[in-house]
Amino acid sequence: MSLNLRAPGFKTPAFEQFTRHLPLRTADRAATGQTSPMWQKAADHPADDSFWQSISVRDQIRKVRVPSMSFGGWYDNFAQSDLEAYTALSVTPGFHRVVIGPWPHNMSMMFADADFGPHSSAAVRTMQLDWMDFWLKGRTTALPVAPPVRIFVMGANEWRDEREWPLARAKPTPFYLGAKKSANGLGGDGELSRNAPKKEEPDRFVFDPRNPAPTRGGAVCCNPSVFPWGPLDQRPVEQRADVLVYSSSVLKKDTEVTGPIRVVLYVATSAPDTDFTAKLVDVFPDGVARNLTDGMLRARYRKSLSKPELLKPGEVTSFKIDAGVTSNVFLKGHQIRIEVSSSNFPRFDVNPNTGEPLNNNRRSQAVENTIYLDTKHPSRIILPVIIATLFSIRRSSAAKAR
Repeated sequence: MSLNLRAPGFKTPAFEQFTRHLPLRTADRAATGQTSPMWQKAADHPADDSFWQSISVRDQIRKVRVPSMSFGGWYDNFAQSDLEAYTALSVTPGFHRVVIGPWPHNMSMMFADADFGPHSSAAVRTMQLDWMDFWLKGRTTALPVAPPVRIFVMGANEWRDEREWPLARAKPTPFYLGAKKSANGLGGDGELSRNAPKKEEPDRFVFDPRNPAPTRGGAVCCNPSVFPWGPLDQRPVEQRADVLVYSSSVLKKDTEVTGPIRVVLYVATSAPDTDFTAKLVDVFPDGVARNLTDGMLRARYRKSLSKPELLKPGEVTSFKIDAGVTSNVFLKGHQIRIEVSSSNFPRFDVNPNTGEPLNNNRRSQAVENTIYLDTKHPSRIILPVIIATLFSIRRSSAAKAR
């Protein structure tokens, strides 16, 4: 059975009519009035079991034995998987390439609120044709000798060729979360520091699934008129009390961050299940807070995606959040910021916090979530900092020349 979305009189429902619908199992009918076999099959398998593993490209990527070329964008929700696929394929026979630009999913759209310079586009179709000409027609091109990884470094607004991903020269650098009073909202005093934390009181907030923190841009797909994508000012989201905001001091020098972003949180919750989200933000001197990348972790999957385990309410536990990938130079005069919350909707579906089976859960409840910031519980973001780059060397040389 397939869905008939061209039936006379069918009207596309409001986006939230099905993205906020409970239980998830009947969201297909809420959206279309019909049952989707594909959706029902997915609802039958809420964890990473043999069903998903049997169709997982990640689990079977070593079977690929042909050259591959992938394109993605830092604001494309497939960029991380493109880079991880390249890393896995790079150890197999054959030649593989990956190109990541400052783009959303369509690889070409210009953003209304961000300009990455005149060189931010790329001749994608030409590179694809050259690739096909070389491998399928035997024509001579520069592709075999070109570096296999080409990334656009935002902030510097330059393309750079690399030989690997992630970059071996990137130094995992922890920035610790802290607050003298509280980090709730932009009006709080949350701090992001290279110094290890001293004894501090935890931050708390109430997460109500009926009023989730809204997604504002980011690496989302696929219709910007319904679901805006890309870099947007996050200050409207940061006004909320259920969004914790931690900012570094004003940077005294350019700082490049290129690679996977990881966040370690020590948390407790009053519920058997909840989510924790993290977002990396570049704060400009005029206060504009531009999102770079984000991620989340559902409590029941904190140990394993295949074997969910509920929390014991009130018990302190650690969360390791995969917050995506990026390449960005935080320029001198900017600040590094991280937002922590329990929702980023509809980028991620809302956790009802009940601990009931996700596919058939019909109710939701507000919970109190706590982030610990003390010496025994050093919540932090780990940034892949590039200590020396061609970009910084060029800027230094130019300054000396002046």
